[in-house]
Amino acid sequence: MLERTVKTAPALPAEKTSPRGVYDRYHIDTQPAPDLTQWPSRFTVKVQRSGLAKLLIKELFHYRGRKDVILSRPCLYGVFSGPVGGFAPREHLCVGCLRCTTEFPEFVQVEHNPARQRLGDDYFTFGYVDALTYEAQTGAIPVKGAGYRGKFGGQGWDGMWTDMSEIVRPTRDGIHGREHISTVVDIGYKPNALSFDEQGKLLGTAPSTFSLPLSLMFDAPPPNSAEDTVSTISSQTAVEISTLSILPLGQIIKLGLTGDHIVPLVKPDEVENLRLLGFALRLIEMDGWDQTLYDEIRAQFPESQIALRLPFTEDDAVLGYVDAGIHIFHFLADYHGKNEDDAFVLDLIRATHKTFVDAGIRQEVTLLGSGGMIAAEHVPKAIICGLDAVALDTPLLVALQAEFQGQCADRQTSHFEMPKRLNVEWGVRRLKNMSATWRDQLLEILGAMGLREVRRLRGEVGRAMFMHDIEKEAFIDVEGYRG
Repeated sequence: MLERTVKTAPALPAEKTSPRGVYDRYHIDTQPAPDLTQWPSRFTVKVQRSGLAKLLIKELFHYRGRKDVILSRPCLYGVFSGPVGGFAPREHLCVGCLRCTTEFPEFVQVEHNPARQRLGDDYFTFGYVDALTYEAQTGAIPVKGAGYRGKFGGQGWDGMWTDMSEIVRPTRDGIHGREHISTVVDIGYKPNALSFDEQGKLLGTAPSTFSLPLSLMFDAPPPNSAEDTVSTISSQTAVEISTLSILPLGQIIKLGLTGDHIVPLVKPDEVENLRLLGFALRLIEMDGWDQTLYDEIRAQFPESQIALRLPFTEDDAVLGYVDAGIHIFHFLADYHGKNEDDAFVLDLIRATHKTFVDAGIRQEVTLLGSGGMIAAEHVPKAIICGLDAVALDTPLLVALQAEFQGQCADRQTSHFEMPKRLNVEWGVRRLKNMSATWRDQLLEILGAMGLREVRRLRGEVGRAMFMHDIEKEAFIDVEGYRG
């Protein structure tokens, strides 16, 4: 019979105090983390060599052999500044300004690189990959001086806009720190109200929560990836930014990972392996409901919170799990943000949130979500729709330069090719950079809305506009409109 020795893990450094007891604001350190593998360049530069040679010969006579003029190149970014100039353009330096094609259209053409456009898949498109790669490299927000050049509406998350138009005085904190905005989220059970008997004893279940300084956590990697290294990177990053890393129980035992930042993902047939976990846990996640597994977790880890991992659903059956003792739910869509009925995660979150609101117990439960949230803007949008926190999946892999092998939607069969030189130190830097930039963009949203904490954003659909609703309101009386 295996015996379990419980060791108390050190507390996460969510908030710090100096020796004098001065409060130290939560911050994620960033440092450059260049790509391990060179991505395809954004543009291809095609130069007709005979045309360039004719130009050089013409300039040789026109400028009477002045090398400083003849050898000058029409690119500020050094695309034509290699050893042989324009005869071998350095495409990775091209930013697509098109100056060269404007001056010499007869023999220079700049086009989008089709290899770059094939990064990702139909949902996680190369535009998202490009932005996320920049965030993971630099720890900076990808701001383009030319302004936003994308769509102002569309399907999925593009059909939702955050609304700051009614705010008189936005909280001007943003990423500059002049006013404090909290990104702390509470995980666990909070009753709607406390009641006491005549002796002052609490009636019912006592509140049981813990807090994270960031409404982001890391979900388990897919089985068809470099699980060992990715799991280690996820675990170590979670420690350094004070969040949680959800990992399969077998991976945790195999790699010898410890600490209360780890959330074991336990399947019903792994109930016996729970005894191999020799450290205290704040949260344990059940992969599907099983009464025997629930009872075993409660017996072995009475102080731990228990979460239930389920596919997104729009029926009221989930309310039965609350009666069984579950107050933390982790709902899943596939990697493209769809459920088996082809409903999108945005609508699924709203429907699930409404289910608990209508039952009058939304304040008592914590809702986590994964699937289809692949950009920084999707986090505040998901919270507005009703989530408490987001568990990231494919963004972690893209930050680590994973290459999609075909269409990667299914959680079990999708395959991602990781870099051959993937290592823990580099991976931790990349995930910290990404987390820092996503938090900064969350702060910007909260600041523009005038909110001082992210908890007030949850379910606040009055802070958003939905394209479908606006179109329906505008065109409902137009003959032929099909809302």
